[in-house]
Amino acid sequence: MNGWKQLALVYPEVQLLNLTLPIVVDSTQLSGFHSDPFDQVIVATARVYGCPLLTVDAKILNYSGVETLS
Repeated sequence: MNGWKQLALVYPEVQLLNLTLPIVVDSTQLSGFHSDPFDQVIVATARVYGCPLLTVDAKILNYSGVETLS
């Protein structure tokens, strides 16, 4: 692993998470969320792992189905 991923993983509490079947399923069942598949996977990952998202993305911040930090 090199580049930005290696730098990001140096920070405490930052970890690389696997894409799992529960994440894939949840990403297709986000009621009221927009249809961007990448955002859906990001939101579903946070939901499955029970962790907040740090984002400035207004669509994610306005979605009540995930905990966010801005």
